Amino acid sequence: MSVTHAAVKTSHAELAIAQTSGKGLPVLLIHGNSSCKEVFRKQLDSELGDVYRMIAIDLPGHGESGDAVDPERSYSIVGYADVVVEALAQLGIERAAVYGWSLGGHVAIELLPRFPGVVGIMISSAPPVGRSPQEIQAGFNPSPHIGLAGKADLSPEEVEIFVRATTGEPVDEIERQAIVRTDGRARALMFASLFAGEASDERELAVNASVPVAIVNGADDPLVNIDYVSGLPYRNLWDSHCYALRGGGHAPFLRAPEAFNKILSQFLADMAKRSAQPRAGKASGTAAA
Repeated sequence: MSVTHAAVKTSHAELAIAQTSGKGLPVLLIHGNSSCKEVFRKQLDSELGDVYRMIAIDLPGHGESGDAVDPERSYSIVGYADVVVEALAQLGIERAAVYGWSLGGHVAIELLPRFPGVVGIMISSAPPVGRSPQEIQAGFNPSPHIGLAGKADLSPEEVEIFVRATTGEPVDEIERQAIVRTDGRARALMFASLFAGEASDERELAVNASVPVAIVNGADDPLVNIDYVSGLPYRNLWDSHCYALRGGGHAPFLRAPEAFNKILSQFLADMAKRSAQPRAGKASGTAAA
């Protein structure tokens, strides 16, 4: 298995991508706020990469991708979803499974009505919330550090607080450098657009999704209200329950990779079977009424 790197041009920015040599179902990995594609190295470098075409991208303003040409257009959950749709078209991908972590999980949910080729999504640390401030806050635990996620300029001390809140201990140096590199406007504009109600009603999309939705959180996530996430009445919840991994924190794929990759492997095997089935008419992000 090998991981190759390339650049994809979109109208939002030039994106840096990494993809594995697997020939199976394409699997898109979307990172979190102020992170980068390398945070998924324990998945890209695993045996899963031998089987599936795993693709990790740096969102605009993150990692090795360029900053957004038009920050107001791109630095939001909706904007990032549009970026992903463009990138998939450039890569010639018509069907894919999607895994999103934190911000990336919100983007994955936003893809449901935007990319008909989604065969299933898995999300971590991304509570599907409504559009009002009260509905958004219900999905998260009270934290004195939550405001850092929307702060343009972070001091060195705030970077240390942020990296520990998002990826835990010991500090992941790749994640630390990713936070430092991130265009601060990406944090500020995304946060502002979210609380302005500019994203879709994620709760509605996730609960009524016509494709399988897998939920894999860290049992000890300091930021996300796990009880809220597991209490939603999903109509198409993969494996019929939400997973909560011990020691997973806010980044279970990084902190509990063995347990996480086992679940991911099972999910992708199911999605590959689903992808092999012919599509009946146009796919939709939500089930028909």
